[in-house]
Amino acid sequence: MRSSIPYQQALSIGILFSVEDKQKHEAIKDFIKQLQQDGKKVTVLEFLPKQKENYEFLFDFFTTKDLSFWGKVNSPDADKFMEMPFDYLYCIDNTSNPLIMHLLAKSKAKCRIGKFSKQDNAFFELMIEQNGSVKNLIDSMYKYSKQLK
Repeated sequence: MRSSIPYQQALSIGILFSVEDKQKHEAIKDFIKQLQQDGKKVTVLEFLPKQKENYEFLFDFFTTKDLSFWGKVNSPDADKFMEMPFDYLYCIDNTSNPLIMHLLAKSKAKCRIGKFSKQDNAFFELMIEQNGSVKNLIDSMYKYSKQLK
């Protein structure tokens, strides 16, 4: 059974996202700094699609090469990430990705936060209705999770 705790009490935070561009990379780095300033321990996992650049190689990542024939993710980094019982897990993607949803389903996180989408309803405890930049999505996620009591 998943449950959310107040943001102030949350200690461990996970961030899961698909690599897109330099702008998203910078927005996520800023978000990590913000969370760390709040005293949170942040762990990040990124999905690196083909033809995308892995900026700075800062984060653990997995690619389609880590997929088995049956669609199972065979990545030690992804396995380790899914086993972590994060207080909050932010999924920072504007478009749904089946690989990311697979990881969210298996994740031991207590509260999964992501962008609103009808078909992904089962994967999140908190969904944010947001049509705009990744930065706007992050700002909204942060604002609403800080209000969790």
